[in-house]
Amino acid sequence: MTRAADQLRVAQPALGLQIRQLEDDLGIALLVRHSRGVVPTEAGRLLYDRAVAILAQLAEARGEVAALGRGSRETVTLGLSPSLMLLVGSDLMVNARRIIPDVFLSLVEELSFVLVEALERGELDVALAYEVPDRPGLQRKALLEEELVLVAPPGGIGPADPISLSEALDSDLVMAGERDSVRQLMHAAADAQGIEVRVAYEARSVPAMKNLVRRGVAASIMPYGSAIEELRSGLVVTRRIDPPIRRTLYLAKPAKRAPLRNEAEVDAFLRSTAKRVLETLGLLARPL
Repeated sequence: MTRAADQLRVAQPALGLQIRQLEDDLGIALLVRHSRGVVPTEAGRLLYDRAVAILAQLAEARGEVAALGRGSRETVTLGLSPSLMLLVGSDLMVNARRIIPDVFLSLVEELSFVLVEALERGELDVALAYEVPDRPGLQRKALLEEELVLVAPPGGIGPADPISLSEALDSDLVMAGERDSVRQLMHAAADAQGIEVRVAYEARSVPAMKNLVRRGVAASIMPYGSAIEELRSGLVVTRRIDPPIRRTLYLAKPAKRAPLRNEAEVDAFLRSTAKRVLETLGLLARPL
């Protein structure tokens, strides 16, 4: 309920009141409340499934009507993680207009777990996101695996050879929140080796994280693409980690949305985009 209230930008008591009013109106409990949060009842799950389908139909109708004003171009809302946006975002928009001219592409940039939640709510048509869970409300196809790297200020680390995870974590770190897949993968790798992790700073802002690294205040474990501009400018340096910490990129969609008019063309375009990501990352990525 706390996370839902944050996402909706309403006070938690107000959200709780709305849920109770909805339950009173329907005459049945939708959520079972306990000390650790809430779980849906059978009626709650049914209402959720129906609501997702209704919202998907609404988004489809809105897109079709809007397309009439753009000469019948189909609007497709695509979610990208911040690292992918930095790697291919601007080129992706230019190429989409050239390669799939019947599609009006609208990009949304968010951390991968936020994109997954948006897919489940029917707010996105498709996403290129990392570590997408296997859930009934999602369709997913693994495209590639990518290594995470240590990012540090110049002079903070030595030669370009890979370093161990214990060496990579032997400094104060700035990381995203605990729900971020990169942080979860880092903690899982550290736990497997019995290594303590010191997260000194936490930010859900990639620019804020990179700013702390540039200032020499902290290091970070992040995707290569997230720091690519600073790397090219010499503001930060990277090291590969041995054994590597890898994450998986998926092409993900809502399971119950209606097919896009240009579904095959959009899929082919996004797969070609994933190939460009592979080429850019070089040894840091491998196809699946």
